[in-house]
Amino acid sequence: MTLEQIKLKKQEQGITNEALAELSGVPLGTLQKVLSGATKKPRLKTLLAIERAVMKFQEADFQSADPSGDFLPFDPYGQGGILAEAQAAYSFHKKRQGDYTLEDYYALPDDRRAELIDGVIYDMASPTVIHQAFMMHIWRQLDDFIYENGGDCAALTAPLDVQLDRDDRTMVQPDILVVCDGDRDRIRKSGICGAPDMVIEILSPATKNRDIYIKGRKYQEAGVREYWMIHTDRQRVVAFHDLQESDIPVVYTFQDSIPVHIWEDRCLVDFPQICSRIRNLPGVE
Repeated sequence: MTLEQIKLKKQEQGITNEALAELSGVPLGTLQKVLSGATKKPRLKTLLAIERAVMKFQEADFQSADPSGDFLPFDPYGQGGILAEAQAAYSFHKKRQGDYTLEDYYALPDDRRAELIDGVIYDMASPTVIHQAFMMHIWRQLDDFIYENGGDCAALTAPLDVQLDRDDRTMVQPDILVVCDGDRDRIRKSGICGAPDMVIEILSPATKNRDIYIKGRKYQEAGVREYWMIHTDRQRVVAFHDLQESDIPVVYTFQDSIPVHIWEDRCLVDFPQICSRIRNLPGVE
């Protein structure tokens, strides 16, 4: 694998330099110089170590897919597997990953988007145009249903802090979330405290591993009732309609109108309509 191919694989899989250095054993400074081209003739041993680490990420991705090519969130995560270990690699101040708290999260610069999950801080890349378009149109259909049916629910979008476990070790920012019924005290001025009833994540190369493996598990453990993952590149939706009862998802395409189970399937998110509205945006087939 050439250096350019390594860089392309790294970008496609959303691997950070910190994670790649951790998994390859190549010092971060050395790795950054190699990938940036500052080191004109890197040692073959160094290139092979980086290549093997990239391939480990890819192998873990493939092992997590079902026969239709859609990722299932909980099986490959395991306890300390490749993805879990590599995704946790990150440097921030002098604390070790796993030791950070909300105090550290709130101390981050205002222009830096990040999530805190079980004491680990993860950077968040800026969303793409397609990501934002899907988020806006899905939210609009959910919000219209709430308005038209007088439901005691609120549909909200990122950026919005969600203190998922009501502790000081986790703060996530789901793309879309719904909070319903009597426990409306979950909605605070500063964000959401507790598990939403429904969460939707729109996957991107930079965040898909975290959304699938780490956040999927966290949403299930916290009590999220319904979880959707939108694969815009594959034009599929992986929906866990009853996350507390089953790890088996229903896989839809963008040709489907998808029922929202928390509302007893009375609300249908019309993906053909959404695709029709955004068809002129770059990157939409």
